[in-house]
Formats: sequence, structure tokens, C-alpha cells
Amino acid sequence: MDYVSLGKTGLRVSQLALGTMSFGGEADESASRALFQRAREAGINFFDCADVYWEGRSEEVLGRLIADCREEVVITSKGYFPTGGDVNARGSTRYHLVRTVEASLRRLGTDRIDVYYVHRWDDRTDLEDTLRTLELLVQQGKILYPACSNFAAWQTARAVGMADARGWTPMACVQPMYNLIKQQAEVEILPMAGALGLGVCTYSPLGGGLLSGKYGPDRRPDQGRIVDNQMYATRYGAVSNFDIAGAFTALAQKYGHHPASLAVAWVASHPHVTCPILGARDVAQLEPSLAAVDFDMTDELRAEVSALSPEPPPATDRNEEASTHSYSSTLRSRQGQK
Repeated sequence: MDYVSLGKTGLRVSQLALGTMSFGGEADESASRALFQRAREAGINFFDCADVYWEGRSEEVLGRLIADCREEVVITSKGYFPTGGDVNARGSTRYHLVRTVEASLRRLGTDRIDVYYVHRWDDRTDLEDTLRTLELLVQQGKILYPACSNFAAWQTARAVGMADARGWTPMACVQPMYNLIKQQAEVEILPMAGALGLGVCTYSPLGGGLLSGKYGPDRRPDQGRIVDNQMYATRYGAVSNFDIAGAFTALAQKYGHHPASLAVAWVASHPHVTCPILGARDVAQLEPSLAAVDFDMTDELRAEVSALSPEPPPATDRNEEASTHSYSSTLRSRQGQK
């Protein structure tokens, strides 16, 4: 396992992170412990969580697991989504974030959260107040590095610029969805992160299990997130996605790779990705993803995998810029004739 810098922070994190969304739910205490121990054996020191995972149980389980190695691991959590029935138990208001951070600290059994994500852009709360709250939490030592998840590139850039202008602690990293099925992050989020020096910890490298080898045009497992969870079914349920999954599995088999290893390695090979976040219900499910650290992802193989899924249009929608039918190519042609 190699270790890489998280953006500009100098903090060294493993090239793969373990997501703990299954802890306390799909993975009981025993299975969660086995997953955590296997990740530690593999060299992972970076563990991702959130306050809403299984109504806080994931944080409670993770807290017990890190008790003996707290100073050796980097822990993240997130806040925004509803944590109760009260109308103010949600959002990125100071009222909510202060309370949800304090609740996460209690569940995790720790004195600080190393990387703290605002889990979603808040359409109702003034961004300046959210960033001032994060700065307050940093000054109190309750969080070390502010971050954001599921933000658009413009939203992240605005947050970075505002914090910089006011001398507040900058955003350390972003956490976007990114996999072969969902490549939208390549259009603006990943280039922005590279330009601003932000860490990028991507989630869902297997597309909710779609790229695990279990799915195809006429193939569905008996259980799985896309089968059991309506949110994932909505996110990944388009018929065309199952066609891509089938073609991807066939390509992996052609080269003798486990589909999960190839999927994770493909995500990790993007130059602006710091680390993919792995997820699993048990150790057997985790193993192929861990194997991605030993994967030799060539430019040719990455291109072959990428070609299986439609390339998202550029931010300007001027898709002709990538062809010979553009002003730029015409200018080059004319210059070559002189």
C-alpha cells in the first residue's frame, strides 16, 4: 500500500480508503471488525463515515474499532442530511452542524474528526455562515480539515475562494461520485480539484455493485444495493447501464481480471484522484477491491475500459473541440499550410 498526500495538507493517507457505510447495518459488529482488521492488514489508514449511516450506528461501531489505534488512522465524517424529525435537524446551518459534529464525536469516541465533509450543498443556508461555522469548529479543535461532498465544481470553487478571502481554513478535499457508469466528475470537478490542489476521495467505484461482475443485460443477483435499495435503483437502474456492466465484465474476463479490481483500478488511475473509497459487506467482497493496489493500469487499458461508457460532454458542450471540425483545428491547418 502506498501513501499519498491529501491535497495541500501534507497529511498522508493510503491510496485506498475504506468506507464504513455497511458498519452496524449490512455488516454486523463481527463482520465490521473483520472488514476493519483486513483493511488495516492491507495498510489502509483512511476510514470514511457519516452521521446518517444506519442512524449513527456506523460511527458507533467505527469508534469502538479505532479505540486501540486512534493515533494511527485518519477518520472522516459528514453532516447535512436529516438526523431526526425536527425541522432544524438538517442542513449546513450553524445550528445543525455544531450539534451533529458534537454527536459524531460522542459516537466515534474521539476528540476530533480529521476530515469533516459538508455532505451536500445547502440551498437554504448562506455559504458564508456555513464556512464560518466550519472555521469555528476548526478553532475549537473538533475538526481538523473541512471538506465537501456532492458539491458541483462551481459550488466548491466558491467555497474555496470565500474561505481564502476571509483567511479561514481552506477546504482540504472533495468527495464526488465517480465510476465507469458515472463519469460526470471528469468534466469539471476533477480538473477543478487539480487546479486548486484539492484532494479527491471518490465514492462508489463499483457503481453500487453494478461493476462487480454480478450484473449484465439479462443478469441480476438475488440481492444487492441496486436490487434492494430504491435510491441505488434510481441512480443506476437505466437499461443502458446494465449493457455497460455486461461489456465491462466481459472485458475484465478477457484479460483475466476480477471486475471489481479493474473497476477500482480504473478510478484510481485518474491523475486527479487521491483515493477511491471501497465498500463491502464482508471480507470476501472486499478482497478483489483491495487487489487494485497491485493492478498495472496502462493508458491503453484505461482507454479501452473508458470506451465502454459514453463520454460526458465537455462543460461548454462544444464537443467538436475534440474533433478536427473546430476553429482550433482549422487554425492549426491553416498555419501548417504557410
